[in-house]
Amino acid sequence: MEVREADVVLCEFYFSDLQQSKHRPVLVFKDNLPHNDFIAIPISSKIQNMQEDEVTISDADFMDGTIPKTSKLMLRKTFVVSKDVVLKRYGTLCKESFEKYQELFCSYFQCHK
Repeated sequence: MEVREADVVLCEFYFSDLQQSKHRPVLVFKDNLPHNDFIAIPISSKIQNMQEDEVTISDADFMDGTIPKTSKLMLRKTFVVSKDVVLKRYGTLCKESFEKYQELFCSYFQCHK
């Protein structure tokens, strides 16, 4: 499935035994990696007891599409994902929201975008 930066997609992640899997949403943070990969920020609907590196994401952040419920982005858990595990696209964040999350990411990791 084709993905772009600012998309929120549902992915299938397998456990180490490769027998069971979980479906989890992620934000496509960067889509410029080789080998059909992208950098993702995981999303969780468990928003109680949020940490300093977690920020809420809701339907108000989307240019198109929605997510099932208000959730959080877990900035510290950013990782590389293969496009082969993408099951569906929830939608795309509006430019302002995506830029806000980029700034929060860079502030947390002390980088420059």
